[in-house]
Amino acid sequence: MHTVVVGTSGVTASDVLAVARADARIELSEEALTALAAARGIVDALAVKPDPVYGVSTGFGALATRHISQELRTQLQRNIVRSHAAGMGPRVEREVVRALMFLRLKTVCSGHTGVRPEVARTMADILNAGITPVVHEYGSLGCSGDLAPLSHCALTLMGEGEAEGPDGVVRPAAELLAEHGIAPVELREKEGLALLNGTDGMLGMLLMALADLDTLYKSADITAALSLEALLGTDKVLAPELHAIRPHPGQGASAANMLAVLKDSGLTGHHQDDAPRVQDAYSVRCAPQVAGAGRDTLAHARLVAERELASAVDNPVVLPDGRVESNGNFHGAPVAYVLDFLAIAAADLASIAERRTDRLLDKNRSHGLPPFLADDAGVDSGLMIAQYTQAALVSEMKRLAVPASADSIPSSAMQEDHVSMGWSAARKLRTAVDNLTRVLAIELYAATRAIELREGLTPAPASQAAITALRKAGAEGPGPDRFLAPDLAAADAFLRDGRLLAAVESVTGPLA
Repeated sequence: MHTVVVGTSGVTASDVLAVARADARIELSEEALTALAAARGIVDALAVKPDPVYGVSTGFGALATRHISQELRTQLQRNIVRSHAAGMGPRVEREVVRALMFLRLKTVCSGHTGVRPEVARTMADILNAGITPVVHEYGSLGCSGDLAPLSHCALTLMGEGEAEGPDGVVRPAAELLAEHGIAPVELREKEGLALLNGTDGMLGMLLMALADLDTLYKSADITAALSLEALLGTDKVLAPELHAIRPHPGQGASAANMLAVLKDSGLTGHHQDDAPRVQDAYSVRCAPQVAGAGRDTLAHARLVAERELASAVDNPVVLPDGRVESNGNFHGAPVAYVLDFLAIAAADLASIAERRTDRLLDKNRSHGLPPFLADDAGVDSGLMIAQYTQAALVSEMKRLAVPASADSIPSSAMQEDHVSMGWSAARKLRTAVDNLTRVLAIELYAATRAIELREGLTPAPASQAAITALRKAGAEGPGPDRFLAPDLAAADAFLRDGRLLAAVESVTGPLA
């Protein structure tokens, strides 16, 4: 099994994905354990002094003015976890919770939090055992960290609350820890706060969205190329010299991908045949410009994610010179903004894909294709309602593109009077990414059927590879009406798990 070693300098995006999605094993480096012990020594020294230090010997948030005596501090740390584990709603997905826990462990191991080495070891043990705390949809405002989600994780660390075992069954956390020989942690000064105060949930969801969107943007270039072929469009607009004079990197990459897919096509260039047209519609001609802008948005979001991965987000933090200082680094604005930006880009990519699908189905704009790609139009409805489904998905994506980060609602008796709503931005982006996959799957299904209906014309080798693989995956070709949902589900699975991209790249080589 793949092993991820956590040190003091952070982890990579691939490390997070390996732990969250592939159950990679975690080890703590000696460097991290040494840094943990050193920072803990600083906290222990401050804990015995009479002067109050926020997070060490005081209350939290609006209650930070109360000095807490030593005999009550263990209870204080336990209480902050219990009281903050106040999430409600459906359970959050297992991969999100694993990313959340792993990223908090990453920050703990930075040596800036003051958490004891044994706490970090227990966090790693829980992840390695496949134990996943029950975390709920609602409870984070994306400021002072993803408080409620992280609290539910810390509750499991204490042997309280509920968690899912490696068998997928939800049980009391105490039972699961005992079965795996893991002793619950009794939290000491600052540790409860340190386990709750980070942007880990929204960052984990950002990293997974970036990985998924990277594949989806390549897939969108493929489906756009297939639609261009099916509509007998021209590939001249994809020439690199045209994109070089507007040098947005994403646009150039998208156009190059489409050209690679269309190489040696017998369908392109027929726009001057029976119904001559000077230019293809925007949804076809401007596909690289729209998808390319989304690609550049991904690049910016990836830069933000990399910076956040290199960060130690906690409040207060332990500095190398021995100071323990309060700060505002827990504010989720940098991550929240790009989460919202990605939802906007995804909605627009879905919108242009839906417009191409609609064009394929409309006999007045499809340049010779049968109405709705039906076998016997009137008797058969063809893909009419598949486009309805696509339109419903796009409409929801437009609603999901409304920024969460533009909102703020005060909390903690106005102490936390401006929040990022980054968790909410991340949650809606996950839905948007899911829907984008379905939208592109419907375009794929429609475009491949349309190409097969162009009798006497030979598609590009890469397009034929996609069609052949899709049919083997269970999404059938043209013919009389049949129960359509299974075909669409097969197309969705084919695109979602990367088989479309693999089929095309078997011909083209790696796409950009």
